[in-house]
Amino acid sequence: MSAAPAETLLKAIQLSVSPVFLLAGIGAMMNVLSGRLSRSVDRARELKRRCQELDCDEQAEFRLIRQRIRLVVRAIGLLTLSTLLISTVVAVIFLTVALQINLSMVVAPLFVAAMLTLTSAALCFLREITLASKQLEATFGPTAFFN
Repeated sequence: MSAAPAETLLKAIQLSVSPVFLLAGIGAMMNVLSGRLSRSVDRARELKRRCQELDCDEQAEFRLIRQRIRLVVRAIGLLTLSTLLISTVVAVIFLTVALQINLSMVVAPLFVAAMLTLTSAALCFLREITLASKQLEATFGPTAFFN
């Protein structure tokens, strides 16, 4: 193997390091969301079993939990899409360097799309956190956790 292909491979690896770190962060966020989803689903199942005997507060809680579950599932879907887009960016970067062709017109839109889906997932997560806070306020009162 000559020096030029080795340098080319090294350059491709260097260019892909940042997106790979981004993938690790997305993985951590998915882990948090899956934990939240798990707890919400468990609570929804418990309320669903007692469906006929729920009081008004528990019915409102059930509706909030369903909204929270939808938001978490949407956030996980957006994070998955972002992961796929970032993985494609890494692959295209490798092809750009290895084949010595300019694919920046492909990389840029892919990366922007990945960032937009990541941002959308973060907004879903923020909305879910807001609903969870409202749920806590409704259950324990406005001063129980926020002072």
